[in-house]
Amino acid sequence: MSTQEAAPADVEKPDDEAAEGQEDAAEEQPEQPQKAWAARRDLYDHAPRTMRFGGGSIGGDNHGVSTGPVARDVIMGSKTEIIYQFGAVVHSSGEVPAATLDRLAMCFVADETEFAALVERLRSARVLVLSGPHFAGRRTAALMLLRRLGVAPLRALDRTTRPAELAGLLGPGGQVLCDLITERGRPLREADLLAVRDRLTEQDAYLVVTVDPRAVLEDVPVAEWHPPTPAAVLEAHLRVRVPPEAAPALLALPAVADFLARDHQLREAATYAEALAKYAARPGDAHVIERFSLASLEGQVQEWFEEDEASLHLREKAFLVALAAFDGGPYALTAELSDLLYTFLQKTENPTVPATVPVFGTHVVKRLQRARARRYEEEEHTEWGPVTQLKAAFRDDRAALVLLREIWTGHPSARPALVGWLRRLAGDGRPLVRTRAAATVAVLASADLPSAMALIIEVWATDARFRHRLVAVNALALAHLLGTPNVPRIIDDWCVSENDRLCWVAIRAHGLIGPERPEAALAALRGAARRQHDDEEPDGLLVAELAQSVELLLLSPAVDQVLAELVRTLHDDRAVFDLAVEGFLGACRRTRDDEPYGAPLLLDDYARATIQRPAACHLMVELWRASLGDRVHTGSALDVLRRWVLIADRDAATEWALSALLPALVTSGPEHRRLDHLLRTMPGEDGAPPPPTASRLLTVLPPR
Repeated sequence: MSTQEAAPADVEKPDDEAAEGQEDAAEEQPEQPQKAWAARRDLYDHAPRTMRFGGGSIGGDNHGVSTGPVARDVIMGSKTEIIYQFGAVVHSSGEVPAATLDRLAMCFVADETEFAALVERLRSARVLVLSGPHFAGRRTAALMLLRRLGVAPLRALDRTTRPAELAGLLGPGGQVLCDLITERGRPLREADLLAVRDRLTEQDAYLVVTVDPRAVLEDVPVAEWHPPTPAAVLEAHLRVRVPPEAAPALLALPAVADFLARDHQLREAATYAEALAKYAARPGDAHVIERFSLASLEGQVQEWFEEDEASLHLREKAFLVALAAFDGGPYALTAELSDLLYTFLQKTENPTVPATVPVFGTHVVKRLQRARARRYEEEEHTEWGPVTQLKAAFRDDRAALVLLREIWTGHPSARPALVGWLRRLAGDGRPLVRTRAAATVAVLASADLPSAMALIIEVWATDARFRHRLVAVNALALAHLLGTPNVPRIIDDWCVSENDRLCWVAIRAHGLIGPERPEAALAALRGAARRQHDDEEPDGLLVAELAQSVELLLLSPAVDQVLAELVRTLHDDRAVFDLAVEGFLGACRRTRDDEPYGAPLLLDDYARATIQRPAACHLMVELWRASLGDRVHTGSALDVLRRWVLIADRDAATEWALSALLPALVTSGPEHRRLDHLLRTMPGEDGAPPPPTASRLLTVLPPR
């Protein structure tokens, strides 16, 4: 078979990426593929929270694949358009209509004690700088503060006004300046505020300036605005729109509880009240209120990537994409790799200018606040054991999926940079990084499978480096987990491909998604095994991979179906026999948590099956007897039993399980002699005397 088939011709690598790929390939040519068991452990440890594996366990580890309705709903999209009516950002200047003030006052809600304190502070100082997060109701609060003072008229000032020119624009009554633009070269200074206060005193007027936490201020006292909860805003707006007796029933709807459980902004809560009011008038239209939360999130993501005067800097957009890829991962890692993506995006925007990254930037708290994310400490799995790290995650667990879908399908111009970034991540030495690259591509494939296959997955799958091929395996498995169609068909086709690299990827993928289709997966693996057996020059690597995939299937929730299929076809031919036995013995070597003296997973399952699943016990015994009785495999099988005895010497539960298994393996004289010789002659470890457990296990063997 050909092992050097090129990647698809229509996929081009950027020059610098291609050069690095060639260098890496030269350096890593001698690399060996990571064992399938270890690779699956890394995948399970580092997959994002929306792609957790579950559905059953052997020895306490999850071995199935499943995803919840969250991921499926996000992939399908909301198909609901949200138009914000309340709390939207308004930057117009001029007099604020009295009708607008009356409407806002009807729905305004705040902590009365805190609000009264702000009113008195404004009354005393005449000017108040009010700081709060985006979309937290700062403008409404500013207008209500002035209204509470009883000043009129109220005028909105242009946010582009330079701080030094502000005093000259003030007149009688009340003024509000929302989201004042400040920069390093034009901060709001104490001197500006003193001039403003003098002018306000002359005019018997008042001014409220609202700023976000990033505002550039110099010696300026700031009042913090603590917004009400979305639940309070929703209730206040709803009571204005529906009869008093209807509000409690609407607020008790499950869709409302789900909405309030998410991290929604106040403007979204206000607009949701309008949707609930429409539902109250037409109760049959429940789809809108059920999908409103997701539609609001989609609107926020689209807003992040819009290009206008208030749009985020390109570096912050790169951070949002990286946070989507590494949602729930270490913050420092996310920030590091977001800057790498930023350089790729700069090359796309302006290829002639060298990409640069600022050494210092926005503080982590402000950065995560703008991204509607949180930071927290949690243990992260590493090859050296659990390590506590500072992590970052979106507050809404759907945000990562929505964002990746939007960037891939809504902004095709970003694809070259995103593809180059993901290819770089696939070659990273950290398992977490490679796993998240695969998970990101899985989301892209769920949104646009043909493009993701041509631009990324097929390129990885035909790469000479096993590390990249393994990322392709994980991407396909996770894409299938998300409900992407045709993934089983892809790996079935690749499994019979003349390209050994594609075949390798397919064999590994069968081991991951096979538990939900064990008969089809095993049939594909048997076919590949027969082709290797009949080949004049079989590929030893592929033969080993086939056995490892069978091993993974045995250590999955589908173990009973896999055992039945292995025993049913055990004696079909030599290739199938070797595949079944080698996969079975490989599974027998795996222990709990991969500890040297951890309980053997299959033996532990045998002990449980003696009570609940006797048919599975019989099937395991059949495979054991076939392994021990075959001249090629008897040595490996006895080595596994020898290891189990040493573990049993340290673990009573393992000794009990062995004492239940061994008698079932003896149905003839040769079988008795083989096990009797093993237990009588096996030494202890490192030249120690024979383990006492061996003598005790001799007593459970039936008479000769």
